[in-house]
Amino acid sequence: MSDRKHSFLRTESPRVLLAFNAIMAITYFIAITFFFMPGNRILFGFLIAGEAFHLWQVLTFLYTVWDTRHIAPRNTLLRPSVDVYITAAGESIEIMEATVRAAKQMTYPSFKVYILNDGYVAGKKNWRDMETLAARLGVSCITRQIPGGAKAGNINHALSLTRSPLIAIFDADHVPHADFLAKTVPYFVDDKVAFVQTPQFYKNLEKSHLTNGSWEQQELFFGPICKGKNRLNSATLCGTNMVISRAALATVGGMKTDSIAEDFVTGLLMHARGYRSVYVPEVLAEGLATEDLRSYSTQQFRWARGAFDVIFRYNPLFMRGLTGAQRIQYLSSASFYLSGIVVMIDALLPIAFFYTGAVAVQMNSMLLAAIFLPYIFLTFYVIQRVSNAHFTFRSLGFSMGSFSIHTAAFFAALTGRKNDFLVTSKRALEGNFLPIVKWHLFYCALALVGIVVAYDREGVTASLLNNSMWALFNVTIFIPFIYASWPEKANAAVAVQRSAEEALRREDILSPGQLMQTQSSYAD
Repeated sequence: MSDRKHSFLRTESPRVLLAFNAIMAITYFIAITFFFMPGNRILFGFLIAGEAFHLWQVLTFLYTVWDTRHIAPRNTLLRPSVDVYITAAGESIEIMEATVRAAKQMTYPSFKVYILNDGYVAGKKNWRDMETLAARLGVSCITRQIPGGAKAGNINHALSLTRSPLIAIFDADHVPHADFLAKTVPYFVDDKVAFVQTPQFYKNLEKSHLTNGSWEQQELFFGPICKGKNRLNSATLCGTNMVISRAALATVGGMKTDSIAEDFVTGLLMHARGYRSVYVPEVLAEGLATEDLRSYSTQQFRWARGAFDVIFRYNPLFMRGLTGAQRIQYLSSASFYLSGIVVMIDALLPIAFFYTGAVAVQMNSMLLAAIFLPYIFLTFYVIQRVSNAHFTFRSLGFSMGSFSIHTAAFFAALTGRKNDFLVTSKRALEGNFLPIVKWHLFYCALALVGIVVAYDREGVTASLLNNSMWALFNVTIFIPFIYASWPEKANAAVAVQRSAEEALRREDILSPGQLMQTQSSYAD
């Protein structure tokens, strides 16, 4: 795991290859739009809309990773005081203790640690245990009595009771390294820097198929994408493992409580005020990935719902104060979750052919595949190169397999339905998660039966071959997501978690080192 902790940050930008990929993407889009005979006009419209979205994704990705070498100015002699917030809303005392102990041991001259205890307003049974833990470890505990604003409200409440010019924020499970503050605070030498963000690394990434897939998705984002955003003054505020300027935060009224993605929106608003951001490409804190498909789905829904808030309520295209590069970056990040709808539409096009004979494009040969395959393989190869080979079939499967979650979030945002901020579980949940993949399983059955139906109707044709390959690609790409839902996998994860917790309870007294080792055991 040691190599995986750092190798995803060793990125490169082969510009000749990036430029060639852009040319191939534009060429493919022009060819399919203007040089192929449309079939059914409605299906053709859906196809071109999807391809336009893919072109946007490819070009903005290439633009982002064009140069990932930017280094912001810093001054290691800068030592302002820092308030360290560790947010809590019912997480286990064992996990919280490891994080608090690590925070106390940071090698920095002036900081104070606070547990931001939201357990009382969230109705968690262990909210008093957080106060007891704080007293035992010699840190302050701020227990909120009046609810509102979820995590953002919890942070804003603490802001009103503390005074340091900088605030470091960690989720309960994200254990900071000793040098976290020493390596992030120096960037505030520029008084226009609003926040400094570091990666969210998952120490339990090797625990299961699901945790591995979750991390592989993050590797691409926190590797080349975030390093590229750094150059464009468009780093994303990610909710944990970050340091924020109190003065900059005050100019936007604190953390935004009216969005389920309070961090993303708050960062956007500070950028619109002319503030700068810094991404530090170094793992300086280690957290836990979701360990079951229900928790993963909850997390993905929250991220997608917040991204759609940015599009529908805070659209960067029309927000004053942003640079052109920042508009592109925020729209690119937020629109990623529209891929759920595009995946669904693309997947249904071959189904329409199987059962009705209608096609988006009239094909009498394999010419379309001959154009598409080199382009798509080149795109995958480019992603592999810029991500230091950390982009995998599994991460692609999890991204595309989440289409049902992202689509549900889109319609929730479109209709204005309010969604509560749900804290992601830090332990594996029990249950049957197959209902989460019911649409994936239905699609697999529909595709396989459909191939037989179409063959019986017209025999072997170019349309049958093209659409069959398309459908079978979708079936194959959904397999990693379906596999994560399998009951025996979920039950195995729960059994491992319980074993670790029972071992923890057998210990009467744990040293700080033992506590850290116990939390790390989730990854072993």
